Amino acid sequence: MEGSRLATRDDLADIVRLAEAMRDELSAMRGGELYRDRDARAEPLDAAFGSVMGDDAALVVVGTIDDVPVGFGVVEVATLRTGASLGRITELFVEEGARSVGVGEAMAGDLVAFCHARECIGIDTFALPGHRAAKNFFEEQGFTARSLVMHRSLREDD
Repeated sequence: MEGSRLATRDDLADIVRLAEAMRDELSAMRGGELYRDRDARAEPLDAAFGSVMGDDAALVVVGTIDDVPVGFGVVEVATLRTGASLGRITELFVEEGARSVGVGEAMAGDLVAFCHARECIGIDTFALPGHRAAKNFFEEQGFTARSLVMHRSLREDD
């Protein structure tokens, strides 16, 4: 049975393993190298995710199949200049063999509920260009694009 639950310190090794798998998968995609070098959490990952677990303005969940961790998700709530709150899903990943069975949906539901409970005005997340599966997943969860980040490489090898 698939599901989502609050992550605990006992889950850190699985979260690090899953975060590394996510980083490897995304690094190979267009925009993935910059994601890895700018947006992905800094090493050491166990300390980085452990810190987020201790933050009242964040939620870390683990997605499971038969109680085995196969995914994880993180949402962080920030206060805008207006005083309103905005959620940002910074990570949401499911192992390839466990996709399309409801694990991602269960985790997304928990992350959205966390933001509702904190009276967020909305939730942002990201998908790399060309990552059609991620874009489709988030659209199925009710997300729409509100901004596009444009980039021009200045590397000669690009």
